[in-house]
Amino acid sequence: MQIDHDAVVLVADGRKMLFFRNKGDATHPNLETETVKMQDNPAHLDQASDKAGQSSSTGTASGTMGENDYHVLEEQRFAAEAADMLKRGALANDYEKLIIVASPNTLGEMRKHYHKAVSDRLVGEIAKDLSNHPVPEIEKIIAQS
Repeated sequence: MQIDHDAVVLVADGRKMLFFRNKGDATHPNLETETVKMQDNPAHLDQASDKAGQSSSTGTASGTMGENDYHVLEEQRFAAEAADMLKRGALANDYEKLIIVASPNTLGEMRKHYHKAVSDRLVGEIAKDLSNHPVPEIEKIIAQS
C-alpha cells in the first residue's frame, strides 16, 4: 500500500495512539510523528473494587451476574476517542488521505465510530499491532500490505 505525500497514518492499540504524517512521497515514505497519546490502563483486577453481583432470583453462585472488564471497557473508550480525533481532523480538513494500522480489536472498535468524513478519506486499514515498532519498520509493513 502506498503512503501518499502528506497522508496521515494512525498507528494504535488499546493504550497508545501514534499520529504520523508522510513528509516523503509514495516511493520513499518518511513518517514524522505529529501526536502521541497514551493512557494508563491497569489490568482489570487493579481497577475493579467489588466482586460480581448476585442475581436476586436465585441468590446462588450460579446466579452470579457477569462482571464488567474495566480494562477492556477502557480500551474500547480509547478506540472511540481515536475515532473522534480522526473525525475532528477530517472536519477541519487537516488531512486528505488516511491509513489506519491498529490491533484487530482496536480497529474493530474504531470502525463502529467512523464518521463519514473519516470514511471518505480512508485509503487503507491494516489489522496489526505495530504501536511498539520503530517507524522504519512501520513504513516497510505498510508498503508491503
